[in-house]
Amino acid sequence: MTTQPPGLTARIARQLDNRNVLGFLFMAPAGILLVLFLTYPLVLGTWLGFTDAKVGRAGVFVGLDNFAYLVTDPVAQISLFNTLVYTSIASVLKFGLGLWLALLLNRNLPFKSFFRAVILLPYIVPTALSAIAFWWLYDAQFSVLSWALTRLGWIDRYIDFLGDPWNARWSTIAANVWRGVPFVAICLLAGLQTISPSLHEAAALDGATAFQRFRYVTLPLLTPIIAVVMTFSVLFTFTDFQLIYVLTRGGPLNATHLMATLSFQRAIPGGSLGEGAALATLMIPFLLAAILFSYFGLQRRAWQQGGKDV
Repeated sequence: MTTQPPGLTARIARQLDNRNVLGFLFMAPAGILLVLFLTYPLVLGTWLGFTDAKVGRAGVFVGLDNFAYLVTDPVAQISLFNTLVYTSIASVLKFGLGLWLALLLNRNLPFKSFFRAVILLPYIVPTALSAIAFWWLYDAQFSVLSWALTRLGWIDRYIDFLGDPWNARWSTIAANVWRGVPFVAICLLAGLQTISPSLHEAAALDGATAFQRFRYVTLPLLTPIIAVVMTFSVLFTFTDFQLIYVLTRGGPLNATHLMATLSFQRAIPGGSLGEGAALATLMIPFLLAAILFSYFGLQRRAWQQGGKDV
């Protein structure tokens, strides 16, 4: 008696039982979307950075000419300075305030669920609406902040929030912090929920103070979450566009131009696609540095769980 080879249906069923094949099939739609909407624009934008393409003209390959020009361009240098200042200060403030809020919400407070929902509001409001609201708060003539401070007697004239270069920098940082703190707080709160209370109880029985429990129990166990959350926070802040473009358009005197906003201005309104793409490409090394920060944070997590770092 001869056995018949398995049919096509049986072979397909056997392949679907393979976890690797099934995982690939589930990931394929997302992978296709990433290639179409992320990988292709990234490759195209990088290529344009090496050309003299203009709006309406394809351009030719010019090598590193765009990058050499941007290195000596005063406005590009200002945008790099603004981006680093904006990202570093805003990220530190968001981490400090977010961690404080997470620790506060992790306690047994009345109406805790309500406060957790309220804290998310700044993050879920569209960025353009937030920027318009802050534009009204910072208005040189009708600012409610200046009005309140003058009524309290703390200032004798309205503050020019968006007309002075450094005032504008601090004002945009404050707006970014207001939007970003909820994301950091909720993510760190989720990490705090995974820490077993028995660890704190054991430390308290050993005589550890509240600060010592935070320093030697909470913070080490929270480090992997901090690494991932702050990586996303830095990435979002470094590439911020909507808030700055709606609030200041890079002014005054390019004082709030970030690399993302200047890249858009040079490429679209200015028509120099190659120059704008080159400026956007220069952002990649900084973004890779933030990703490496997250990678090493995940390696620390493997060490904490008894695994071996690779």
